[in-house]
Amino acid sequence: MLKKLILLAAIMVLPLNCFAIEDSTIKKECEIQKRLNTVGVNILNSNKIDERIVFAYDKKEVKEKLSAVKDKTLLNRQVVIYGYDLKFIEDDNELAAFLSRHIAEAYRSYSGAFNGRLSSLKMKAAPKKYQIIFDKIAVDYMVQAGYNPIAMITYINKSKVQKRTNSLTENLASKRLAAVYEYIYTKYPYYLKNNDYFYNVNYQNFLLTSQNNRKMLEEKIKSGSKEELKYE
Repeated sequence: MLKKLILLAAIMVLPLNCFAIEDSTIKKECEIQKRLNTVGVNILNSNKIDERIVFAYDKKEVKEKLSAVKDKTLLNRQVVIYGYDLKFIEDDNELAAFLSRHIAEAYRSYSGAFNGRLSSLKMKAAPKKYQIIFDKIAVDYMVQAGYNPIAMITYINKSKVQKRTNSLTENLASKRLAAVYEYIYTKYPYYLKNNDYFYNVNYQNFLLTSQNNRKMLEEKIKSGSKEELKYE
C-alpha cells in the first residue's frame, strides 16, 4: 500500500516538474530574445539603417555552416544567434560586436534586385576582402550606437579559431584582429587610451599573441607609410 502511495505521489509531481522546467526554458529564451532585440534595434536606429532586419535566437549548440543556409539567412535579412555563439558573449558590447558584424552583411544585401545580386557576386568573388570590410563597418556601427569597439577584439579573440594556413574564403583570425585593432587605433583612439577591457583576460591574450602585427603597425605609423600592411 505504501509503495502504491509513493508511486501515485511521484506521478502527480512529475508533470508539475516538467511544466516548471519547460516554463523556465521558455522564460530564458524570451529574455535572450528581448536582449537581442534591444541591442540589435539600438544599432539599427543609431546608425539610421533604413531597411528592416530582424533578430532571432536559436538554441542549437552547433550552427549550420552550409553556404546555402547562410545565403538564405542574408536573403531574408535575418540575423540569427545560436546557442553556440552565445557561449562566447559576456556583455552587451560583445553582443553588439556579433550583431553589428551580421547587420553589416544583411544591410549590404539591400539595394535593389540587380544591385543586390551584383553585391552578392562581388562578396563571393572576394570573400576575404569583404570580411575585413564588414569587420570595420561593424566597429563603426558599435561606436555610433554607444558600444565599446574593443569588444570586437575580445569577441573575435575567444570565438574564432586560428587555422594553420590561409583559406581561400576566410582570413586568419589573427589578421582580422590586427585589421580591427588598426582601424580602432586610427579612427577611434579614445577607446584604446581609455581601455575598459585592458585587464580583460581575452584582451591580454590578444596583446600577447599580436606582438608582431602591432609592431608592424607601429613601424608603419613612425615611417608615415600609406602602404597596406600584410598582417600574419
